[in-house]
Amino acid sequence: MSSTSSCLVTKLSHYVSLSEADCNRLATLEKAERVFDAGREVYQGGDENKDLYVVKHGWAFSYTDLPDGRRQIVKIHHPGDIIGFPDVALKHSTTTLRTVEDVCLCPFPKSSLDEILRKSPKLSALLLSIALRDQVVLIDVLRAMGRMSAQERVSYMLLDLIARLRITNRDMTDTIRLPMTQSQIADYLGLTNVYISKTFIRMEEDGYIHRDQNRLRILREDAMIELTDFHDRYADMDTSWFPQD
Repeated sequence: MSSTSSCLVTKLSHYVSLSEADCNRLATLEKAERVFDAGREVYQGGDENKDLYVVKHGWAFSYTDLPDGRRQIVKIHHPGDIIGFPDVALKHSTTTLRTVEDVCLCPFPKSSLDEILRKSPKLSALLLSIALRDQVVLIDVLRAMGRMSAQERVSYMLLDLIARLRITNRDMTDTIRLPMTQSQIADYLGLTNVYISKTFIRMEEDGYIHRDQNRLRILREDAMIELTDFHDRYADMDTSWFPQD
């Protein structure tokens, strides 16, 4: 596989200039490909945690079941994401991974990180920074889910999604493909299907968004940012302290 076809290389090279050796190291993680149908569970919480996964194409999400049987989606995964970093220090997975649509994943054993950690200080620092940044994003999400109204939560989710997707699609403007169902969005935002439906309708009527099947256009991005006090954690990263290879 050429490194130029690697979603992971595209995502990480947004932040730093990667050497040819680093590009090849990352592309190696995507050598093995497995295709999973829509709605399939890739692994379950409690399974032995041996592999990480690079998302080649398609959407998936990680979730956990509550004691009463309800589902809480904790992370939405897009192309270029590495799935499994939060559990990398654990022997068993803490969440279940499920596909939203047909997905191509590239599994690789955790031990494959060995070469990156030993031979590329800059790439190691970048992966560490992304993992730590995601903890900051989690705090942002907890604030949104715990204190915001239904419209604010939906607005926050859409702003977060488009900010992430712009990293691997630099031509993206104001329109995203949203393959998730209303039920899945409800499980992510901690709302009911009814609230999600009413909120989308109201946001369309107020001119915030426009929906066309599974495509959604954000019409008033600045107003949504002001409404939610959204901070884009993805576009920029402080790399001034990174070691040089």
